[in-house]
Amino acid sequence: MVIFMDIIKDCKGFWGLLVFGNIENLILASQGATASVNPVILLILSLICVVIWLVMGIYGTKLAIKYADEIEIIGGLAIIILGLQSMLSAMGII
Repeated sequence: MVIFMDIIKDCKGFWGLLVFGNIENLILASQGATASVNPVILLILSLICVVIWLVMGIYGTKLAIKYADEIEIIGGLAIIILGLQSMLSAMGII
């Protein structure tokens, strides 16, 4: 239990990014579904992205912790742009 609490404290600066990252995955999955992408290929690509994200999180956290605020802003901006693109695509505007 103590180890788990230490992990939570270490990642405190990245909680917003973790939440936004999960939302971003949902947006990308919905874009794939509306674009009629093969679900198996989408699954494989999603798993590859999750593994890359995990490796980046493990090795990049100590380097990136001082830039947590900037990273969170960029991640939030990417989510907004992808969300708009998904909505406009679903409405047939793009």
